[in-house]
Amino acid sequence: MASAARYYRPELDVLRLVAFALVFCSHRNDLARVTPDYPLTAALCWIGVFGVPVFYLLSAFLITELLHRELDAVGTVHVKAFYLRRILRIWPLYYAVFFALVLLNLVLRRVGASTAGSIAAFSLFSGNWYVCRFGWLAYPVNPLWSISVEEQFYFAIPLLTCFFRARGLRITCWALLAVAYGFIAYYAVAHVPGHTQWTNSFVQFQFFAAGSLLSLHLHGRMPRLHWALRWLAAALALGGYYLANRGLGVDADRPHASLAGALVGWSIVLFSTILLFFSLYGITDRFLPRVLVYLGRISFGLYMVHAFFLYACFVLLRKPLTAWSVALHLENWRNALGTVLVLLCTVGMAMLSYHFYEKPFLRLKTRFTFVPSRD
Repeated sequence: MASAARYYRPELDVLRLVAFALVFCSHRNDLARVTPDYPLTAALCWIGVFGVPVFYLLSAFLITELLHRELDAVGTVHVKAFYLRRILRIWPLYYAVFFALVLLNLVLRRVGASTAGSIAAFSLFSGNWYVCRFGWLAYPVNPLWSISVEEQFYFAIPLLTCFFRARGLRITCWALLAVAYGFIAYYAVAHVPGHTQWTNSFVQFQFFAAGSLLSLHLHGRMPRLHWALRWLAAALALGGYYLANRGLGVDADRPHASLAGALVGWSIVLFSTILLFFSLYGITDRFLPRVLVYLGRISFGLYMVHAFFLYACFVLLRKPLTAWSVALHLENWRNALGTVLVLLCTVGMAMLSYHFYEKPFLRLKTRFTFVPSRD
């Protein structure tokens, strides 16, 4: 069915891996329950929450790029085909992990959703709004709130592109940015629980809007930046995240920013996410280690299962892990040992999932594809 040239940028798989690494650092710090020993480790743990905006901006950029290439190639956007592609990419693994956690929760305490309301909300991709209203669930299922926000974006983007084209999409994106900062201002003065801001779709839509605007602005052009500028962009991005979090009080669970601090801080997070995107976008293949590209390719699986393995290691198996580290005379390395174990399990499970479970759905997805991409 494909009728346009393939569009695939392997460096964006590496960016996916960077986003996952940030999120992993944040969640690992939550569950290891220790203050990081080294300043760099501490900084990565604090700014790790901003891996989620990186995922969002990247997703919006790619989806907008593919939809407009489809529009140019065949003259329209096939909305039904788009939904089928997204269903085949997201739903099989999402529902497999979510309901596996629900079942596992029957025998292991607090590993999955346990109430009818939470199960219904996460099944219908409104889990973020459930968290807004009732608070966090069991830790392994908490990261799935972000998939709900992403699915809400996926519902709207093909309709906007099909009926309003580039101009209408631009207007919508700028409007979403205005709405996001209206909500940010409200949260800064209303003193409501912090997680309600972080899981609010309208706050997070700023990153989707920015990703779509980047695609529309670049219009297929590839930035050719000197390597020094790319390293500088990456350093400024991470520094911006640190400033927003530690200096201006922008955080996922415990924001403490003033009105000015919130508006400036979130703007810095948005600008830093754009800088991180440009630090990699346009790099030629020969500079990209294949292992990093591959790990980025399976990053959806990494994201879906990492919280369970972190919870299993640092909560369910805390006592055995401590005993093993003592027996091996590695008491000071207990958390490092646990982290390596979690990473090995996470990568192993994501590899098995990608090759033996997700790939059949991805092959089926090509039947509804007009612009071939990576998967």
